[in-house]
Amino acid sequence: MGDTAESKAAPQASPPALLEAPGFLVRRLYQAYTSAWMRGVDSSLTGPQFAALTAVGACPGRDQSSLASAVSLDASTMTDIVRRMEKRGLITRRTPESDARRKLLYLTDEGRSVLEQANHLARQLDEKLLRPYGALEREQLMVMLARLADHWETVPGEFR
Repeated sequence: MGDTAESKAAPQASPPALLEAPGFLVRRLYQAYTSAWMRGVDSSLTGPQFAALTAVGACPGRDQSSLASAVSLDASTMTDIVRRMEKRGLITRRTPESDARRKLLYLTDEGRSVLEQANHLARQLDEKLLRPYGALEREQLMVMLARLADHWETVPGEFR
């Protein structure tokens, strides 16, 4: 069957109710960011993996649980991410003799190289994403985004 007039129609504009919903706009931003990340930074390294590598690089030898908290990931997601990065040879997990339940994380040489390259490309992506804004607007935007994230992280607790 060929294309119908309906399938060739121009994309629909988002309904006004969605454009007034912060969650919808955040999801749009996230979708656009993920697409740009995959094309401009690294299609095999996810944002959460990059965050975890960055945290391990900044605090080598810290335990997996505290690093999960530092990058806003739950423990099970962090465990999965660490397992995948360990399999790729980007990090190593070591168990201290004093506590067999803890897993201490370290970057491998390959992990340092991947992090350095991804960080360089991520900063270039940041520059492209924030290009429409001057220095003061960028600073204000980052402060507002951090405040928004801090607040939104508390909201689920209001439903208990």
